[in-house]
Amino acid sequence: MDKYFKQYQWSDLFEFLRNEKLTPAVCTEDFHDRLVIISGATSGIGLETAKKYASHGADILSINRSQEKSVHLCQMLEEEYGVKCSFLIADFERLAEVRGAARKLAALERDIAVLIHNAGSFLTHRRLTGDNQEVMFQTIYLSSFIINYQLKEKFLQQGQGRIIFVNSEGHRFAISGLRLEDLDWHQRRFSGSKGYGSAKLAQLLSTLYFKDLFSGSGVTINAMHPGNVKTNMGQNNGPFYKWMKKTFIDRNAKSPEISAEALYFLGVDSSLEGISGKFFNLTTQEVPAPPALDLEAAKALWDVSLDLGGIEE
Repeated sequence: MDKYFKQYQWSDLFEFLRNEKLTPAVCTEDFHDRLVIISGATSGIGLETAKKYASHGADILSINRSQEKSVHLCQMLEEEYGVKCSFLIADFERLAEVRGAARKLAALERDIAVLIHNAGSFLTHRRLTGDNQEVMFQTIYLSSFIINYQLKEKFLQQGQGRIIFVNSEGHRFAISGLRLEDLDWHQRRFSGSKGYGSAKLAQLLSTLYFKDLFSGSGVTINAMHPGNVKTNMGQNNGPFYKWMKKTFIDRNAKSPEISAEALYFLGVDSSLEGISGKFFNLTTQEVPAPPALDLEAAKALWDVSLDLGGIEE
């Protein structure tokens, strides 16, 4: 923690607490016939976001694990909003499926107007994927990195587009930054909050590098804390966590519609044209924790991510 300790400011923490109470800005612009890609769109924030964009005329392409739920989602969006809807099936715990989905996205003939990385998980106990990565790190961060990297040339050729991470104030749990030599937590004691925080921190660090890569191209990349909203994330944990979530965490939680409203603003509103590499608490720009601003760590993470993702530059 010594590396970042002196960089922490109480004012930033108080700002975060104040921003939690703010109502997100609203965008009234329509988005007809634009393509929006959302991962994890069959429930929670992803579902409400798909509905929000579709209600303004956008076509939706979702990336989900469940074929049945994806079919149901498309039927609902097409019937209620008259938009085009399609989907890809990919389990983010399997990198081969992530790379396959990324290749299909890169081959799309349509421009991608907005790409929203929403898929993720929360686990209270350490578990590894078949790729020998900690589950939250792979599903939240590494999968989104692979997709962004494989789409970078397409976005650059488009000359426009917005990439948004559904991130979290939880990145602040990674107080001392990432341990790149121990991303699978085999050397340290694991906790759900620390693992989750590390995955979200990794997302924020990647925005620094992608921001520079897209500089001057018309393509932007930002991250957003979605607020305290009620979703089913974490329901695959044990009975104690489920009780605690229901009793305490969800007691004051709001509808995921508030997050969808913010994601629509960040993806569409003209006031954010050219704004990139930023962290928002809903729609209020905020200073993230010091480890999320470390350019040296961002470069080191980039190199590690290429290796872990099986990507050759």
